[in-house]
Amino acid sequence: MKIEELKEVIPYKWRVQGAAKSYGKDVVNCVAYIDSRDVQDLLDKVVGPENWQSDFKEVKGNLFCGIGIVDELNEWVWKWDCGTESNVEKQKGEASDSFKRAAVQWGIGRFLYSLPVIQLPAKPNTWNQKITPYSEKQNKFATDKETINFWCVAMLETLKK
Repeated sequence: MKIEELKEVIPYKWRVQGAAKSYGKDVVNCVAYIDSRDVQDLLDKVVGPENWQSDFKEVKGNLFCGIGIVDELNEWVWKWDCGTESNVEKQKGEASDSFKRAAVQWGIGRFLYSLPVIQLPAKPNTWNQKITPYSEKQNKFATDKETINFWCVAMLETLKK
């Protein structure tokens, strides 16, 4: 088992974190994230499905997740972190967030912190008045996860050039 392999880049996506103003124009800030199932797959691949486990505990109203991995001496080593509620499914989001944050303690997904925050042009959406990613070129709002992810990947490629 090579714990360093937990630091490898795994599939990630982009999501809107919030709206802002940049040089007087509306934008949305997008951040990269990983899915908890991809974290589980990486743990299975690197340490083996029988050599890791997760545990959840509530401490002072906050949900903590610990990820335990069996070391070379056949002893469990635990690393813990706290999660926050999501805007969609609060309990599920909090559990997933605490799991992924505990995974970062092991190095999983740490590469995300070196990625930039992507700013997409935006404007108020006429049907809900929320600031929403908008392409002038395509005359289109990005209201679904796939389009937002696609636009962020394209913007990241532009930034790399």
